Amino acid sequence: MSRFQRPIMLAILVLTGIALSEIAFSVWSGRALTNFPRHLVMPVRGASISNMRDTFDETRGTNRKHEATDILAPRGTPVVAADDGVIKKLFLSKPGGLTIYQFDPTEQYAYYYAHLDRYAEGIHEGTKVHRGDVIAYVGSTGNASPNEPHLHFGIFVLGPEKRWWEGTPINPYPILMSSENVKL
Repeated sequence: MSRFQRPIMLAILVLTGIALSEIAFSVWSGRALTNFPRHLVMPVRGASISNMRDTFDETRGTNRKHEATDILAPRGTPVVAADDGVIKKLFLSKPGGLTIYQFDPTEQYAYYYAHLDRYAEGIHEGTKVHRGDVIAYVGSTGNASPNEPHLHFGIFVLGPEKRWWEGTPINPYPILMSSENVKL
């Protein structure tokens, strides 16, 4: 490498580092990526912005962050796949109740659907879904209030291991706000 190429390479490395730091901070801080690369639909059929609350940064219990958006709807309202992808895990947990973990087609993002009343017929691990397919129904299972059925919807950036149970949460609220007009 010539003495003229070194400063150019150093500048490229510094700018790349700054860009990667900004992306990491955006993900770590829960901010939506400025250009979320996927086009989502509202994951609750018939819901609108007025049914959503930005609850991402709220504290649950004594120190746990919510890291999701709640979408209020009557019990039994269809929950639809927000994006194309594959159902990776159907899971029952104390906090989330009946849940679904769906990966997008690139396996960079996981969508988390929780407090479900029941799964849609034919949904199982490995099911390929398309944006708008009914996958479950709104409920209040897990630690949700029985008097306030809702969908707890989360988005996670997956790590290289592609583990459904871990990832870096990003705030779905601004993503859904910007995606709400995407029609099927």
